[in-house]
Amino acid sequence: MKVAGFAGYSGSGKTTLVEQIIPLLRQQGLRVSVVKHAHHRFDIDHPGKDSWRHRQAGAFEVVIASDRRLALVREFEQPSQLTVHQMLAELYEGVDWVLVEGFKESDILKIEVWRESADAHSARPVRYPEDDFIVAIATDDPQRLPQPTQLPVLDLNQPAQVALWLLAQGERFEYHWDRHGGLL
Repeated sequence: MKVAGFAGYSGSGKTTLVEQIIPLLRQQGLRVSVVKHAHHRFDIDHPGKDSWRHRQAGAFEVVIASDRRLALVREFEQPSQLTVHQMLAELYEGVDWVLVEGFKESDILKIEVWRESADAHSARPVRYPEDDFIVAIATDDPQRLPQPTQLPVLDLNQPAQVALWLLAQGERFEYHWDRHGGLL
């Protein structure tokens, strides 16, 4: 499988870009998965539902499946920060591309999504000068990038361009970690 990260500050357009790239890759006959980092509590279960009741009773994991989807809910006994590699290990092995949103500190190849802040007092710094895992920048205004770069600069408002660039660079994004988080 190929893994491409999308890193940037909140409000930069990561989710929208990933959301637009998914169908473009699917149109090529590719299976696409997403790994998303959440900075807050979230729940996919609802009070009163059987699976929610099982979790409330103390189940460590609940797997819910129908003829259309499967969901795994795992409770951590202690707060845990999973690495991107641990999350990737949970995915179905038959996927072609995994788009990773967040995990800006990770050691996977990433596209930095950057948009200048509307508030001049809260200018958002770029990560590409210091992060060797950033391989391209997606922005809506290349002339406003705060530092020059030799990296490819992609148009944030042209998701087809970003998808084509990913496909052309596909071999570079091949994921080389085993299911236990070790380098192959």
